[in-house]
Amino acid sequence: MSAAKIATQRVYEPLPEGGETCFLVDRLWPRGMRKERLAGVTWARDVAPSTALRQWFHASEHDPALWKEFERRYLAELDANTSAWTPLVEASHSGPIVLLYGSHDAEHNHAIVLRDYLLKKRRHK
Repeated sequence: MSAAKIATQRVYEPLPEGGETCFLVDRLWPRGMRKERLAGVTWARDVAPSTALRQWFHASEHDPALWKEFERRYLAELDANTSAWTPLVEASHSGPIVLLYGSHDAEHNHAIVLRDYLLKKRRHK
């Protein structure tokens, strides 16, 4: 894997064993997940969507029609919170990183938005 590799993975899957640096990018600890299971994983909760944004999107029952609005709002939050995502970009310069998330939806979740955002920021550094 190249240093630019930033992957996403559901936290309930087996953790990667290829030397990737893993970050849990959810604001809440994943249900049923023991802390020992994620030993060595950095919990980057401040890079997750705000509680208000997360609750708004969950209240819509993850309506795909609202996905673009969620994405727009989350990107604005990331733009306003550089201290939360900068360590992830810096880690990606040293090797591949994996963004762990708890959502069941592999296509419409904040980790995908975050991955794309970090890749853009990484190219501009």
